[in-house]
Amino acid sequence: MRESRINELLRKIENLKRTNCKKIIDNRIREFESIIKENSSRRIISELFFCILTANFNAERSIKIQTKIGEGFLKLRDNELASILKDCGHRFPNTRAKFICEAREIDKEILEKIRSIRNEHDELEVREWLVKNVKGLGYKEASHFLRNIGFKNLAIIDFHIVDILERYRVIKRPKNLGRKNYLKIESVLKELARKTNLTLAELDLYLWFLETGKILKWF
Repeated sequence: MRESRINELLRKIENLKRTNCKKIIDNRIREFESIIKENSSRRIISELFFCILTANFNAERSIKIQTKIGEGFLKLRDNELASILKDCGHRFPNTRAKFICEAREIDKEILEKIRSIRNEHDELEVREWLVKNVKGLGYKEASHFLRNIGFKNLAIIDFHIVDILERYRVIKRPKNLGRKNYLKIESVLKELARKTNLTLAELDLYLWFLETGKILKWF
């Protein structure tokens, strides 16, 4: 029974690859890749701030906030930023403003780490560094950031992904998404990616679409 449910999920992904959904996802991936190819410090750091905003908050609302604040993320003081975040309805305006301003203080080191990535192993190492050194980033947010600037070998595991994997009996719902459980689920997703001939970045977008009917992001 479990195997049949997993195969059903694989079939749904394969069916999506034969629809317009594939074109949309391929375009999103190219848009993500354009950031690292352009090597724009502003765009890279702006995407970091966006991913800090999304922690325990709605991604669509974070996109709207990112669009509204724009360059303000790079120069506003923490109290000014917190005030705008509060007006925009963010759940944690003071904490997120503080995290963003603290990340600005080490932006050169962050950019150096990003530009040092050459392979999948480097992606894993840089994610570990981000989680340890950038307040407001857990494994999900650090993976989200790296995916959104063009890297493809990390899984973005949130409750939407856990829900669909549990429903198709790919995993049992973990009690938490600490490092051990996160990496365990990521290894399962790597196998799904292999079976569907997708990168983890692409697989995430297909699973997100299956679960929500949406493919989020672009500015």
